[in-house]
Amino acid sequence: MTDYKLDNIDWKILDILQSDASTSNLELSEKVFLSPSPCSRRVKNLENLGYISRRVTLIDPRKAGLPVTVFVQVTMHHQVKKDLDHFAQRVLEWPQVMECYLMTGDFDYLIRVVTPDLFAYQEFLDQLTQVSGVDHVKSSFSLKPICYKTELPLGHLL
Repeated sequence: MTDYKLDNIDWKILDILQSDASTSNLELSEKVFLSPSPCSRRVKNLENLGYISRRVTLIDPRKAGLPVTVFVQVTMHHQVKKDLDHFAQRVLEWPQVMECYLMTGDFDYLIRVVTPDLFAYQEFLDQLTQVSGVDHVKSSFSLKPICYKTELPLGHLL
């Protein structure tokens, strides 16, 4: 399986499913011009190979009562493995953290957080600043989303 090379049909399947993960196997097979059984096998193969990591439903955070989006820049006192590992473990515990990236540049981590209000963000911030190794935190509040995508631009592979 490790030497498997994706073909145009595989890439088309990925493109369709990332746009709408609820696409039925029958619909998918018709769109990629395969019968349902081989189409289903291809999807399973793409899952086994790790191209499809999971299928989700995207929920509007405002309608879910989480209208506050904050981008948080975190600077560690030192970038030592022990502190980085501990920080990563803590971040995974917080459900309000939607994304977290180890960065290069002026700060060490960039985190996207959603909360119902500023009070809830303050509670999160209190926890964040107590993590050992955290030196500095800078918060930037989103006023409104301009662009938010979950689909990768696979057009060049089709």
